[in-house]
Amino acid sequence: MSLLNVNAIEPSTGTDITLGASGDTTTVPSGATIVNSGTATGFAVVMDSVQVFTADGTWTKPAGVTKVLVYVTGAGGGGTGSGDRATAIKWITSGLGSTETVTVGSGGAGASSGNGTGGGTSSFGSHCSATGGGGGVVAGDPVGGAGGVGSSGDVNLTGGGGGANQLASAGADSFWSGGGRGDDSNSGYGNGSNGGGGGVEVGNGGDGGDGLCWILEFK
Repeated sequence: MSLLNVNAIEPSTGTDITLGASGDTTTVPSGATIVNSGTATGFAVVMDSVQVFTADGTWTKPAGVTKVLVYVTGAGGGGTGSGDRATAIKWITSGLGSTETVTVGSGGAGASSGNGTGGGTSSFGSHCSATGGGGGVVAGDPVGGAGGVGSSGDVNLTGGGGGANQLASAGADSFWSGGGRGDDSNSGYGNGSNGGGGGVEVGNGGDGGDGLCWILEFK
């Protein structure tokens, strides 16, 4: 076995370097790392880490990370028959800053009379966003709360729409979870998994769950 210790290898002519002949295997020892610092192709993409935001914050790109897969989801609406949050999913390989602003929408509030509050919008920088579900509606209204809408993702998913014309209609479903259940009593049920708030016959309908931003980081 030959051993070559160098800090850099450059071609004597042209721009190509060949490591071994056809059929040979080039081995990287355990504990060593090959880092693609530019735009070289042919390297395997490996997931390195994950960051999850459940509140507003700033994402900082880890060392060596060049690509991210982002799931951004708005918040659920509040109240009887509320709509649920949308989700945008995006594979980002260019235009990724060293930091990106993360906005996470707050769940809408339920109400004992009148319509509930709509959920807030979530976003990852300017790359993609997802609006929250619409607030629940008063009994007798023929239209339930609208589902949120994803934007600028590779996949844009619309949240489920809420039920209508019912005193205790459940909240709508989303990509991640079901909505809060309806209850024929005096207390509403929100959804800890960020769905639309559940409805009640008397008292406040449930609050919608907050949004989130889930970031898978690749080298």
